Amino acid sequence: MRAVIQRSQYGECLVEGEITGAIEHGLVALVGFTHDDTEEDLQWMARKIVHLRIFEDEEGKMNESLVDQNGSILSISQFTLYGNCQKGRRPNFMDAAKPEVAKELYNRFNEILSEHGVHVETGTFGAMMKISFTNDGPVTLILENPKS
Repeated sequence: MRAVIQRSQYGECLVEGEITGAIEHGLVALVGFTHDDTEEDLQWMARKIVHLRIFEDEEGKMNESLVDQNGSILSISQFTLYGNCQKGRRPNFMDAAKPEVAKELYNRFNEILSEHGVHVETGTFGAMMKISFTNDGPVTLILENPKS
C-alpha cells in the first residue's frame, strides 16, 4: 500500500460536478493498493497516517497529529500510485491491485481510519474525479508499508 498525504486547509472531490467529499482542516490522502496488501497493511497505514506528527503545536513545531488536531481526511483511491514508469513512455499498472480487490481494500481502509476517531470523507472509487485542495505548509509525504 502507498499513500501520498498532504496537510490541507481545505479539500474537496467532485464527480460529475457533485461534491462527494470535502474537508476543512486535515489531510488529503491519495491511496493506492497492490496485489498482496492485507488487513495488517491497512491497519499499519491508518495508524501511521492518523498519528503522524505533522501539524504545528502552539510553538509552531510539527508536534501534533491529525487526532490531536481533531482533523479530517479526504481519502481518494488512486491506482496510479502503482504506475511503473521505468520503461517506455506509458506507465505500466501491473503492480496495482485489480479494481474489485482495490475497492474492498479502499472501503476497509476508510473504515479503519474512522475507527481511529477521524472523520473521513471520500471520492468515488473508479470514477473520474476532480480533486482540489489548499496544501498547508506545504507538507506532503509519501508513505509505503514496510513489507517483511
